[in-house]
Amino acid sequence: MSRLSTRIVPVTPFQQNCCILFDEATKRGVVVDPGGDVDDIEAAITDVGATIEAIWLTHGHIDHAGGAMDLKDRLGVPILGPQKGDEMLLANLEAQARMFGLGGAVRNVIPDRWLGDGEELAIGPHRFRVIHAPGHAPGHVVFFNDEAKFLHAGDVLFAGSIGRADLPGGDHATLIRSIKEKILPLGDDVGFICGHGPGSRLGVERRTNPFLV
Repeated sequence: MSRLSTRIVPVTPFQQNCCILFDEATKRGVVVDPGGDVDDIEAAITDVGATIEAIWLTHGHIDHAGGAMDLKDRLGVPILGPQKGDEMLLANLEAQARMFGLGGAVRNVIPDRWLGDGEELAIGPHRFRVIHAPGHAPGHVVFFNDEAKFLHAGDVLFAGSIGRADLPGGDHATLIRSIKEKILPLGDDVGFICGHGPGSRLGVERRTNPFLV
């Protein structure tokens, strides 16, 4: 089987890890969490030579979804996700932009399809399981590829930290439960990309993350 590759594009003043996931052989791919700076995302897509087939959203915060509608219009692809619990967050992105002093292409997002826990998405031959992992946001989902032992964790889990739970719709106990019951059981050898900063492995976080031990 051909290799799954990734290109991370830090976007917005929040330095969010927008991620281009693509199959090395066919160059079919998706963009995960285009929070903004859409020109930079398009340049990276061109650089890797990927043909983007969809936009995947982990959750509805502005730094992850703020550029989704603009990128959808440019590429002519559907927006998939997150889970429907983030409907109100996505419907208020323009208000979030005003609150943070951000303008430009930020538009409220209406996904082409909400995602449900346990369903499957694909990038060419690479199968991803959708896992609903609330706590940082009500409708937050993560994307897991079992064969590659790879997880896109969004803002649920970070290297040495966890997602914030003090934003609207967040809940600390729910977040910890999502991590311990849905994420860590995927396996210590699973490597993950997160929404901000460097990635890690689940085993490292299980043993050393101060929020989990």
